[in-house]
Amino acid sequence: MGMLNKLFVGAFALLSIVGCSKATKPGNARSSSGNSTDNDLMAQNGTGSGIAKVSFYDFKLNGIDGTPVSFEKFRGKKVLLVNTASKCGLTPQYKELEELNQTMGDKVVILGFPSNDFMWQEPGSNEEIAAFCEKNYGVTFQMFEKISVKGKNQHPLYRFLSDKSLNGWNDEVPTWNFSKYLVDENGNLVKFFKHSVTPMSAEIVRAIEE
Repeated sequence: MGMLNKLFVGAFALLSIVGCSKATKPGNARSSSGNSTDNDLMAQNGTGSGIAKVSFYDFKLNGIDGTPVSFEKFRGKKVLLVNTASKCGLTPQYKELEELNQTMGDKVVILGFPSNDFMWQEPGSNEEIAAFCEKNYGVTFQMFEKISVKGKNQHPLYRFLSDKSLNGWNDEVPTWNFSKYLVDENGNLVKFFKHSVTPMSAEIVRAIEE
């Protein structure tokens, strides 16, 4: 009888140890937290990967009419990204952007991103911005919904464009309305142009033709 009691106690102790080891399996709590963080990053950039792994072609933003636009459609083309404003001294650059679109649209895709980050010079709604661009400059290139291109609310796309740990070399954020980034046919950021470099300048045309 004493021997049976000892065997029973021993088996119970062994089961207790196994149960505890399963309940405290290393990494269970951490993996849950990690997945939550990854999900937050995926929500920010709209992709299936964390932002540190994001590619230019992973982005998907709403056009100014609210229609989602996947950047995958720009694969194999040069892309010029410009933050725009309707009430800026540089607003007439819209005219040159449309001229560039009309004359070199076979070589480069122009994407416009209205932003109210500089002296509140883009206060209108997306509908008002779209109407302004069409009425005053006959804009036909792709415009997007208004976003923030710098600061604490910077959109992940512009974080990608202005953080060298993400794009490979460039840390320059937009310096004013109508700053420009050029992406090559493989989705690599290759040039940054300050707002003072006009769309039809020799500098930009040369970079597109290279």
